[in-house]
Amino acid sequence: MNNVTLVGRLTADPELRFLPGNGTAVASFTMAIDKDLPREKKQQMEQQGKPTADFPRIVVWGRPAENCATYLNKGKLVAVQGRIQTRSYDNNQGQRVYVTEVVAEKVQFLEWGDSNNNNNNNNSRGYSNSDRNNNNDHGMGGIDTDGFQPVDDEDIPF
Repeated sequence: MNNVTLVGRLTADPELRFLPGNGTAVASFTMAIDKDLPREKKQQMEQQGKPTADFPRIVVWGRPAENCATYLNKGKLVAVQGRIQTRSYDNNQGQRVYVTEVVAEKVQFLEWGDSNNNNNNNNSRGYSNSDRNNNNDHGMGGIDTDGFQPVDDEDIPF
């Protein structure tokens, strides 16, 4: 089974591009995911200059890619569900380069609005690749929200 769920913050704004020919949107970004370390171990690693987080590359396709590029930016908290993919290509120097990345099937926006404004962070929205060909506008200014509802803090069991 190839399934991964990650929660972390974007390290930079998403990069959006469109494939030549069919114009399919593809966005990519990197997330910072804290390692679950005890406080002492984390401090020790920081003192040694070792990373205390992982930084996987995320790839999103179609309409969700456009939404990510429009509504996400550096520092935003997101949840990603998808699969790990490995691929390789030959670079300009003729060397084989191997890449491991997460292909997102669902992206859940856990923060909205200005990162410094906590009043807008109570609602979350999600987008999945099943939304790719769906152009419904549910009063969200063009955002496709089929199958996703805002999460109220009262509904969270912990």
